Amino acid sequence: ELGTMTTRFKKNRKSRGHVSAGHGRIGKHRKHPHGRGNAGGQHHMRIYMDKYHPGYFGKVGMRYYTLNKNKYHNPIVNLDKLWSLVGEEVRQNAPKDPSTAPVIDVTQHGIFKVLGKGQLPQQPVVVKAKFFSARAERKIKEVGGACILVA
Repeated sequence: ELGTMTTRFKKNRKSRGHVSAGHGRIGKHRKHPHGRGNAGGQHHMRIYMDKYHPGYFGKVGMRYYTLNKNKYHNPIVNLDKLWSLVGEEVRQNAPKDPSTAPVIDVTQHGIFKVLGKGQLPQQPVVVKAKFFSARAERKIKEVGGACILVA
């Protein structure tokens, strides 16, 4: 079986014949002399806890009884990654028909907000999202596109 060490290589072989096997006669090698795990953090381990883990015990801040994470769920996409949502071939085919700009609805990809990092290629695009940053809106309009807010 893997994982079991051969007896003759164990460190313990060197301790044979020595009564306490290197663990001392007085202190003795007992199972859990100070308690298991984090036991005694406020008692016999207090100095250690205060020194190396200050602030481990106690509370901080206010409670929020009705916390609902949905309220703060707001996935984002930057302008430089906007076209990757619909694929490169959509972008290649778009300039052939100048009358209609391609529509990218980011909410269908689980994204709510469009941010303005990066550059857009010089072709108009209609972007639908719940939120736009001011920079994103400005850059989309500079390439001849439009921002449409959806609920």
